This record gives sequence, C-alpha cells and structure tokens, in this order.
Amino acid sequence: MKVRLAQENVDAEKLIPPAQPDGSGIGVNYVDAYIEVMNTELEDGSKVSCDREGLKIVLQIGDSKGEALLRRIDHGPDVKTILRKALEAAAEDANSRLSVEDGVIYLEV
Repeated sequence: MKVRLAQENVDAEKLIPPAQPDGSGIGVNYVDAYIEVMNTELEDGSKVSCDREGLKIVLQIGDSKGEALLRRIDHGPDVKTILRKALEAAAEDANSRLSVEDGVIYLEV
C-alpha cells in the first residue's frame, strides 16, 4: 500500500553547502532539516520517525526499523543523492519502499 508521507522540505535546500557550510561533506544541516517532516503518523495509526545519528539514518515505521549510512564515496558528492540513497536503503531495511515524486515523499508499506 502506497501512502503519502509528507511534502518535501524545499527550505532545507538553503542549507546545502556551500550556501551553509557544515564541514561534514554530507550536508548534515540539510539532512536534519529534510528528514524533520518525515516524523508523522500514518492514517492507520502507525508512527513514522526518521532520525540522523552521526552518519546513520534510522527510519522507524510502526514496529519496523531500518538503518542506512550516508555514503559520500558511493553516492556523492551531491548531498541530495547521498540522502535519497540512504533513505531508500533504510526503508528497504524496514521492509518498505520510499520514493519521491513531484516533491512528495511516499512510503510503500
């Protein structure tokens, strides 16, 4: 079942280096702002939370939990691609699928 999770946080793009340097090489300020909108509750009552712990993205959907690393060498240097690949991998680890279409984040559970 594909559900609308949230609208992408386009204001987070203002935090992408070099506009907002953070020294991480992966755009941690951008990542934190982008994933903030993903903390919500689905229509069926399942809670969705997404957090960054260092270089790790932790996505929890109800009782399922998925983790993935922000990998600059494999997916960089574009911080948007680094984050997107990590979110997709974390969702897959949580037995789900995450996609972004026309500025909207969808989750298939």
